[in-house]
Amino acid sequence: MKTSLRHFSLGAVLAFFLALTLGALGQEPSSVPAAAPAAAPEAAPKPDAPPKLRRLDEPKAPEESPSPHKPVHSPGRHNSGNEVVNIGSDSFLAKDHQSEAVVSVFGSSTSEGDVGDSVVSVFGNSKASGTVGNAVVAVFGNNYVNGKVGDSVVSVLGNVELGPDAEVGDVVAVGGHVTQDPKAIVHGQVHNVSFGGALSDFDWLHSWIEHCALRLRLLAFAPHLMWAWWIALGFLAVYVVLALLFGKGIEKCTETLDQRPGYSILTALLTVLLGPVVTILLVLTGVGIAVVPFLAAALFFAGLFGKAVMLAWLGRRITRFMGFSHPALAVLVGGVILLLLYTVPVLGLVLYKLLGWVGLGVVVYTLLLNLKREKPVTPATVPPPVPPAAAVPVDAMAMGATAPAASTLTPPVMAAAVPPIVAAATLPRAGFWIRLAAVLLDLILVGILWSVLSGVLPNRAHDRDHANLLLLLAIYGAALWKLKGTTVGGIVCGLKVVRLDERPLDWGTTIARALACFLSLVVLGLGFIWVVFDDQKQAWHDKIAGTTVVRVPKGVSLV
Repeated sequence: MKTSLRHFSLGAVLAFFLALTLGALGQEPSSVPAAAPAAAPEAAPKPDAPPKLRRLDEPKAPEESPSPHKPVHSPGRHNSGNEVVNIGSDSFLAKDHQSEAVVSVFGSSTSEGDVGDSVVSVFGNSKASGTVGNAVVAVFGNNYVNGKVGDSVVSVLGNVELGPDAEVGDVVAVGGHVTQDPKAIVHGQVHNVSFGGALSDFDWLHSWIEHCALRLRLLAFAPHLMWAWWIALGFLAVYVVLALLFGKGIEKCTETLDQRPGYSILTALLTVLLGPVVTILLVLTGVGIAVVPFLAAALFFAGLFGKAVMLAWLGRRITRFMGFSHPALAVLVGGVILLLLYTVPVLGLVLYKLLGWVGLGVVVYTLLLNLKREKPVTPATVPPPVPPAAAVPVDAMAMGATAPAASTLTPPVMAAAVPPIVAAATLPRAGFWIRLAAVLLDLILVGILWSVLSGVLPNRAHDRDHANLLLLLAIYGAALWKLKGTTVGGIVCGLKVVRLDERPLDWGTTIARALACFLSLVVLGLGFIWVVFDDQKQAWHDKIAGTTVVRVPKGVSLV
């Protein structure tokens, strides 16, 4: 049937009606009493009671003359106590049973009995062989109807099939096709909005959603999924080509992961967290908008290359026992292993994301190592040699010359015994745990102080206690760093904050370090944890302020 704008609009309206139906099913309270058995006499309704539902197979009253496809059930009337609703599983209504609605989300809905309102499935198939008062709807699924439906049969991105006993109103299929038995009765119109070509049949998508997406994996051994395997094999071929072209680069990245796994994983985490932040900042500046496409392309190709690195790293665990060392073979072996792991529920999706992130971090960290320049080593200054004392030649002494008197000889000047000056920056650097202990002691002390101040200050804002406590901790740290070079916790743990250039701490440095502590804290505390991985034992706020924390020798007073 030829597609028209009217038909497409009708499909969109029906899809919106589906969303409203799902919301009403979950929100409306029960307003209709349970239906009495068919054999029982009908009770007289109260004046304010809503009208009673009527079965489609019962004879209509003479005053009722609705159109053949008019809904028998009034919209908006739901019995919340008589509904079959499931999320993540299938819904089933047996024959000779009644229900207000049969709904499945991430599952299929099957009804062989009498449904007062609708049969709905989202990411599943709908099948109705009994009586349905309103509509039969399937979103991302197929519809099969072989009974009486009061209104419409709608399928979004799926097919509609009408059996020989089907009697329905309108039929709508968006992105699918309609199959109708010659004995089926359609009182309304058939609207078939098809995309044409291979996209007109969505069995491939339905199969992937059912067997892969709902089970949190990428691949599965199921019908209509060969396209997914071909895509996976195509990417594997790309990774093998990258290993053939850039074998040395892949080997260097795998060595980085083997030798420095902690730094590689930390770089991966920082890249994933800070990548969106950098992009937003570039967009906000206006000028950096032109840089965003290049940054996105660089991250994409780095991630693609990083995936090849992770496959090579995984494949090396097998190829080293076979005596093969070429990175392309390692990528191929690792890719085959990973494709099989992609079929495992939950684990397949986790491995896909995890290996992608770690591979990107390994590539970025390897590039940073290559860009890092070695600082030139300044040769040590050798003092000039001391000239020896004047001596009388042997020939002159033989001719009678006398040696110079001892009093006329200039005695060598002896250097005063001055104790060596030890630079503070050359003292042993403090590690993560001792610094954490000092921070906890300071936090306890400042917390006690804040509790005392909170009892004195009136109208304290309770919802801002944590922010005020952190602000007071920053002021406390900046002041004591400037005055004493350490805090109370640092005194207990024997720690001192010093500048790398040996200059004394000033207010600008201590304030900058205190404010930079918020940056180290905001990103999940990674700025503080950086001490574990940094060669210089510097946190992020230390690098910003040009400081470090050293351990003072025992016996040196810090007060």
